[in-house]
Amino acid sequence: MDSAMAFISNLLVLHILCLSTSYPFSSSMPDTLGEGLSLSIDKPSDVLTSREGVFTAGFFPVGDNAYCFAIWFSEPSYYNDDNRAVVWMANRDSPVNGRRSKLTLLKTGNLILTDAGKATVWSTGTASLSLTRLQLYNSGNLVLFSSEGVVLWQSFDWPADTLLTEQPLTRSVELVSSRSPTNLSSGFYKLFFDNNNVLTLLYDGIEISSVYWPYPWLISTDAGRSTYNNSRIAILDSFGNFTSSDDFTFVSADYGVRMQRRLKIEYDGNLRLYSRKNAGERWVFSWEAYPRTCNIHGICGANSICNYVPGGRECSCIPGYKLRNQTDWSYGCEPQFKLSCNKNESKFLPLDSVEYYGYDYGFFPNYTISECEDLCLQLCNCMGFQFTFYEDNGYSNCYPKTMLLNGYRAASFPGTLYLRLPKTFLLSDSNISSLNCLGQGIKQLDRMYTKGHTNEFVQFMLWFACGLGGFEVLCFLLVWYLLLTSHQNSDADVGRYFLAATGFRRYSFAELHKATKGFSEEIGKGAGGIVYRGVLPDARVAAIKRLNEANPVEAEFLAEVNTIGRLNHMHLIEMWGYCAEGKQRLLVYEYLENGSLKQNLDSNTVGWDKRIEIAVGTAKGLAYLHEECLEWILHCDVKPQNILLDSNYQPKIADFGMSKLLKRGELNNSSLSRIRGTRGYMAPEWISNLPITSKVDVYSYGLVVLEMLTGKSPTCYAFDVNGLGGTILSWVRHKVNGTSEVAPLLQEIMDPSMKGEFDMKKMKILLEVALKCVEEDKDKRPTMSHVLETLLHHDKQ
Repeated sequence: MDSAMAFISNLLVLHILCLSTSYPFSSSMPDTLGEGLSLSIDKPSDVLTSREGVFTAGFFPVGDNAYCFAIWFSEPSYYNDDNRAVVWMANRDSPVNGRRSKLTLLKTGNLILTDAGKATVWSTGTASLSLTRLQLYNSGNLVLFSSEGVVLWQSFDWPADTLLTEQPLTRSVELVSSRSPTNLSSGFYKLFFDNNNVLTLLYDGIEISSVYWPYPWLISTDAGRSTYNNSRIAILDSFGNFTSSDDFTFVSADYGVRMQRRLKIEYDGNLRLYSRKNAGERWVFSWEAYPRTCNIHGICGANSICNYVPGGRECSCIPGYKLRNQTDWSYGCEPQFKLSCNKNESKFLPLDSVEYYGYDYGFFPNYTISECEDLCLQLCNCMGFQFTFYEDNGYSNCYPKTMLLNGYRAASFPGTLYLRLPKTFLLSDSNISSLNCLGQGIKQLDRMYTKGHTNEFVQFMLWFACGLGGFEVLCFLLVWYLLLTSHQNSDADVGRYFLAATGFRRYSFAELHKATKGFSEEIGKGAGGIVYRGVLPDARVAAIKRLNEANPVEAEFLAEVNTIGRLNHMHLIEMWGYCAEGKQRLLVYEYLENGSLKQNLDSNTVGWDKRIEIAVGTAKGLAYLHEECLEWILHCDVKPQNILLDSNYQPKIADFGMSKLLKRGELNNSSLSRIRGTRGYMAPEWISNLPITSKVDVYSYGLVVLEMLTGKSPTCYAFDVNGLGGTILSWVRHKVNGTSEVAPLLQEIMDPSMKGEFDMKKMKILLEVALKCVEEDKDKRPTMSHVLETLLHHDKQ
């Protein structure tokens, strides 16, 4: 085995060297960067493309003005379920600025990545006295070598989370998962060769680390692994055959066909092989290490349970516990109580078919339930106990638990977890409250940069322009003051006139500060600012939005004021006033008791009948914006967070900070200067440079309806028993195309919280409308008036 692996390794190195010397040194080829040259982030065309166009290397966006130098498959999926398959990153944990950052091949032979023209955040640490060249090959390998053909550095030796075909995984490297689907920095899961020469999957969490593959309760030989090797090498070929020096092998489901393939350790800890035959086709699973993904350690964090649901899995806090971090599932759940060492102050709540692997106080065979319970009560740090009784032989096992980690529920598991709780602790709901889906809520990499230093001439011109502008403002104010005094209008008269003319009033910052009790009661948050509950001087309850200073405040503020001030519709939010004082920009809206549609979907408070009403009401509001206003309006950010519900659960569309006003006749000939909206709800036109029309709102509306049907956000990922994976949209499309039976289809994709109780006919219409709205081709999508007509027509039948 060792000699065979050594032969493979030597053959691979020889292959790379042959490729390295096959072409003359040139800096003009699209796959090559010559010595002394750079790739600049300021030039989108500055990329390397492999000879046959399979791979591209360049700056890849990973956050707000944050970029990593990466390699990806050039052709994205036509199905929009995998935008670009990134296979390698140089600086995944240290992104660079979107201005003045460069990748430079120095004349010393060192390849460096500089952040905004200043600090070096990454380098190969190489040196050469001869000419050097960086070249991207069709294998996906980025190679730096000298004119003598010596390989100085190659990306295949430093993998991130992906292994490509013919790329060796050796003893000195490891694959590390990303943090989440939207945060590509290093995560908690690793694939590597351990000290016993065994290929291993490890969960390296915030507080706990544990091996979960091969199964930790098996010795290596029982798991089919051999420790008697010293080469520590694994490799995947293009036909789908994976071979490791510890005797672990697998072949893909489509083995035997030469295809594009990539083996990736996912953010959820699973190791999956993706395949596609032709560029642009959908990536599909052709093998995975863990079909039962709830068994992966750390998948939901501490004090939680992983449950299998239609379309995938979901995480839940156990009774008596709450989420520790609302934006990050990996922190798990924390207790809402404090356990006492007094055994008389505790009780036990049974959770059937629930198992927590590991972290036992000990193993106590043939204990009764009462004996196991008494043992746990004697331990201050016992959080519960696992108990299993085998009816066939009358035998039982008792495992007191000092920590509740790696929990999952499976109907096939015969045991019960007895959870320890204080007797005085009253559960408001004995059911387990679930999260939306794994990975939901994990925000994109939080990375912000300020602009670089400007030169002295530019600064002088800016100060001169500001001084001139200030002088003009003073002149304007002087004329305005003279006009006011000549007409003898008091401030009160101006305020009354403004209120009568516009329908809303201007508040002082002091008034709104008092109304919100110092902005103490937060009821919502978005990219534009934070929303607080307040009581106005006339006793009306209001929602007061305080815009962020970091945003282009003036533009966003005027957009909302000018837009909402012109609107009058029962399904659009009503604005009562605003504040523009110094740097403070605030908007005063009517307060809606039942919060946002997103909050209600998360808490399972809206049944199927209310969801239909919300879909119809939202369609009415959007149809009004698109076709009935004097100035037609594109909302540009339709999502459940921006649909608010009144006391009767009637929807009102809110947050017009990203909206765009159009004159009549411009609706089908619109062009916007910047991308607007929220990831997951944005239409393909935003990223494909196509004209922006009202159909972008139609697309977002379709995704909102789909979320109401499935209970899952468009950014969630679904996996079925056949290994198909993708976004909720692609998963639903696959299910619809795969069956003509309406009832089983709806039962499978509908929100599990409805427990199968819904109007089959009406939900079928909603599904059909949603899928028409999310057509990739905007011309195939209906208008909102046609959507509304469809919904109302079928509602009357």
